[in-house]
Amino acid sequence: MTAVRRELRFLVNDEEVALGDAGAGDSLLDFLRLRRGLRGTKEGCAEGDCGACTVLVGRLRDGEVHYEAVNSCIRLLPSVDCCHVVTVEHLSGAEGGLHPVQQAMVDCHGSQCGFCTPGIVMVLVALWLERPRPSEAEVRRALQGNLCRCTGYAPILRAAAAAGDYGLPEDDGLVRNREAVAARLAAMADGNRVELAGGGVVVPADGDDLADALEAQPAATMVAGATDVGVWVNKELRDIAPAVFIGHLDGLGRIAAKGGTIAIGAAVSYSDAEAALTEAVPGLADYWSRIGGWQIRNMGTVGGNIANGSPIADLPPVLIALGAELVLRKGRERRAIPLEAYFLDYGRQDLEPGEFVEAVRVPVPAEDARLGFYKVSKRRDEDISSVCAGFMVRVRDGRMEEARLAFGGMAATPRRAEAAEAALRGREWGEAAIEAAGQALERDFTPISDWRASAEYRALVARNLLKRFYLDRSGTVPP
Repeated sequence: MTAVRRELRFLVNDEEVALGDAGAGDSLLDFLRLRRGLRGTKEGCAEGDCGACTVLVGRLRDGEVHYEAVNSCIRLLPSVDCCHVVTVEHLSGAEGGLHPVQQAMVDCHGSQCGFCTPGIVMVLVALWLERPRPSEAEVRRALQGNLCRCTGYAPILRAAAAAGDYGLPEDDGLVRNREAVAARLAAMADGNRVELAGGGVVVPADGDDLADALEAQPAATMVAGATDVGVWVNKELRDIAPAVFIGHLDGLGRIAAKGGTIAIGAAVSYSDAEAALTEAVPGLADYWSRIGGWQIRNMGTVGGNIANGSPIADLPPVLIALGAELVLRKGRERRAIPLEAYFLDYGRQDLEPGEFVEAVRVPVPAEDARLGFYKVSKRRDEDISSVCAGFMVRVRDGRMEEARLAFGGMAATPRRAEAAEAALRGREWGEAAIEAAGQALERDFTPISDWRASAEYRALVARNLLKRFYLDRSGTVPP
């Protein structure tokens, strides 16, 4: 039987924390502000959109500490076990003054009211650690999850570009102390299950322990990146206990390519999955940058985006179009199903009590596949989709022999457009077939109207995305 530890262990800046009274829905932000007095980290939206709450979280990977910018407002406290949490108060320059990013923000007049500035600084520090002299495109992408622009874009962009002139990462305390921090985190990681609050919080030791925990508590809330669950807690005041936290599990965090298939563990984040998928799937990189902001991509997981069954989730239409399948596990038994078969109805998935999504297998598309991935939303960056789509068509001798068209936001679940697919198969690749498929969408979907989009708008967008796909893959407009 797996040994049990009754406390969380982690580092906050330079202090070790042992915490035995954390609840399932306790946020990292509240702990930092209310229990540690670290009020540089702010609460703005409380749903991971504005970025005012951004901190760095470092986790051991292959013996080294890897830091990522995350939203502490929806990062739940049990998920930072054996991690290093870094707040704006811990930043400093090589000689004890302002950090290079902070000094650049001052000199470039990148702060106005100051409320959101610490979150902007923390994101830019994360970028600076990776690229001290980033391009403007890299800065803009890093700042997708920081919505405040009261000073305007230009001073912040100038500060990010100039930070490398004020100092380099090799002189930074986080870099110089990485080995010491790694040793401290390794000493905390005893390989035991963590149980808190009378069983209300479980942090499994490994994948087998996770399977055992879910068999014992099949109704438990599974928490990976908490980009949805954290919002349930903050906005809907849901009690998510008992909760099982899985984001740390190495067995669910692996990516493996074999035999023309990429297997992605359910706890792999969007950021970690990005390189493997965008390198293997032409045209996916631009779509990927539309998923949340950088902090959300660092937290949110491929498995979580699928498992919650949202009809507007960004990844399922893409993965369905590619022919992905899910690996589901219950106890020691596993089964594989096509991804589209997992979604039964709104709020209903093909998942038995105690069963969980373990991995998704994504076939590498054939060289002759014509691919298109699209997302339409009110705001370009970090917004929920009104309609998203994934298309894959294979043409042989001028005719379409295979077509997989999948949409999100058009029905109660992510779904294939079977009538539209049938309208394409066997037809010549051309405008007439695409027009017929667009008309067939009326038989596939009866979209609803909500605050994101009207039913009429969604239907029109779906038809137009098919047309755009044809034009993109025909070379009529730039892809």
